[in-house]
Amino acid sequence: MTTPSTAPAPHVALLTDAFGRIAGTAHRVLRGATTERLTYRPDPEANTVAWLVWHLARVQDDHVADVAGTEQRWTAGGWAARFALPFDVADTGYGHTPEQVAAVRADAALLRGYLDDVTAATTAYLEKVTAEDLERVVDTGWDPPVTLGVRLVSVVGDDLQHVGQAAYVLGLAERAGV
Repeated sequence: MTTPSTAPAPHVALLTDAFGRIAGTAHRVLRGATTERLTYRPDPEANTVAWLVWHLARVQDDHVADVAGTEQRWTAGGWAARFALPFDVADTGYGHTPEQVAAVRADAALLRGYLDDVTAATTAYLEKVTAEDLERVVDTGWDPPVTLGVRLVSVVGDDLQHVGQAAYVLGLAERAGV
């Protein structure tokens, strides 16, 4: 007699690993980072590490909550109040001006806490996603319409780019002696 496998479905394992890599890389970036390094800008219009990590977490939170039909962790988890940013609660950072980027001032623990909460919510949602769900259209505003699978991969790609940018800016800050 065989016992049912307790391993997650391959698509769940793959997506969970991808989102986990985002969080893991962000943890390495944030480890020991001072507020000065988190807010360092190599030029007046550059994004900061703090903004990049906040933004990647906001995008993941916004997009995954939307497809999951749940409230974002930003509001449900009280993160909007903890960050106390001068933005609308729905703001994810898309299209921010240099002044808005500079307004995101947070320490590593706050950034890590929010990202961890978002990652946990994403992982919990992914555990319920079937292979058939990945074909479900979640956005008809594009041609072709966007499926759940495409949306999730898009978030992974965007977040990986931003966490890589954060690591690069942190390195520039370190080289500048910040």
